[in-house]
Amino acid sequence: MRKVSVIGGGNVGATAALYIAERGIADVTLVDILEGVPQGKALDLLQSRSVRGFDSKITGTNDFRDIAGSDVILQTAGFPRKPGMSRTDLLKANAEIIEKAAAAIREFAPNAVVICVTNPLDAMTWLMFKRTGFPPARVMGMAGVLDSARFCCFIAEELGVSPNDVQAMVLGGHGDSMVPLPRYTTVSGISLPDLLSKEKIDALVKRTAAGGAEIVSLLKTGSAYYAPAASAAQMVEAVLLDRKRILPAAAYLDGIYGLKDVYCGVPIKLGAKGVEQILELTLSAEELAALQKSAADVSAMIAELG
Repeated sequence: MRKVSVIGGGNVGATAALYIAERGIADVTLVDILEGVPQGKALDLLQSRSVRGFDSKITGTNDFRDIAGSDVILQTAGFPRKPGMSRTDLLKANAEIIEKAAAAIREFAPNAVVICVTNPLDAMTWLMFKRTGFPPARVMGMAGVLDSARFCCFIAEELGVSPNDVQAMVLGGHGDSMVPLPRYTTVSGISLPDLLSKEKIDALVKRTAAGGAEIVSLLKTGSAYYAPAASAAQMVEAVLLDRKRILPAAAYLDGIYGLKDVYCGVPIKLGAKGVEQILELTLSAEELAALQKSAADVSAMIAELG
């Protein structure tokens, strides 16, 4: 059985551990610094196996050495965003968490593919890449799948159709400056601009960009975790099963789209080797300018990291 280690036993991490285990494609190790938390959640999840019908093992630990032998590391640990808090506010606090995790990954799981979920996502993924010293193909961020899933959800609700028939594409940094692409978004192959007015599309784009903040404002004391966990699990599956999925994800850009030394959401081919290809879409001048502005916002956060 393959092995996935989830660093962070909070809502996103524990839910992702369940989604991965239920797929039956890997055993899961849940890691957290709080004593008893990963052990308790792992035991609870383990006891659901006979009901949910899966055989994968789930183990909880406080010891980073237990990530040894991992095929994939899912990095979810970090402080959550609270109402009124920008993603930039999280930068310094979560950077310290990434530093520690990266050191452990480098030492105990040097051959793993790393998928980062910690916010602010693009900057934290860049920091993970720099601190592990791994090839860029083996370090990526999850956000594009989540942002596209949110766009799909809102489109399906607006049109009254199944979300399974909607394929959306959202590029850029995971935040207010993300770049949903209606031209590359379809419903059973029909382009979105052929189905909705520009005004409707603009409203859905705006809601997608604020998708996480909308949930934070509703919950008051927490942030989204079901959809982020599902998005992360889909990426883990693509790596473990070498599925060659074309998905939007935060990948290292070193010239493509005119962007250098930055992580930003772009369409990738995701397989056993990690980011096996970055696809360069033909963008309009307006779309490219929006993507480059979004990447510039990420670069500004990276600069704050020093």
